[in-house]
Amino acid sequence: MQIHFHNQKWLKAFHVLFVIMWVGGAITLSSKQFFINAASDSELYGILSTLHYIDIFIIIPGAMGCLITGILYSTLTNWGWFTYKWIIVKWIICLYGVIFGTYPLGPWLEILVDIAKVQGLASYNDLQFIHSLTMSRLFGTFQALTLVFACFISSLKPWGKLKKLKI
Repeated sequence: MQIHFHNQKWLKAFHVLFVIMWVGGAITLSSKQFFINAASDSELYGILSTLHYIDIFIIIPGAMGCLITGILYSTLTNWGWFTYKWIIVKWIICLYGVIFGTYPLGPWLEILVDIAKVQGLASYNDLQFIHSLTMSRLFGTFQALTLVFACFISSLKPWGKLKKLKI
């Protein structure tokens, strides 16, 4: 079953909106972590709480929206699931992003917020805070870069169709 061309345009519009949310949020979150210059306990907590807000209300809905609209695209259009190599690469990036964002990245950010709420600026002496901040910076940046790469893949469509196997 395929959707009408007009409905496919709507699907694309929503997919692009969710991509903007996910990629924009990821870039914001990963870049902001390198520029946390809090002058007080409450300021540190406020900055990290804002980053957590971006994760919960922008990144997660964007990622889930990309996943759902991607499933609809693969199911209801000629693009398919495994017709093109670039689509397979995008699926790998999407699934990696959702899974890795849900498990280590999200919890690392929550740990930062929880510790900063209790310890304030003294958090920078807490080994768990330092570890979570380091991991979040490193892997959050990697995640943001892979999402940007997926955007380029979508635009450039660099790899062709898969060859059908002869059985």
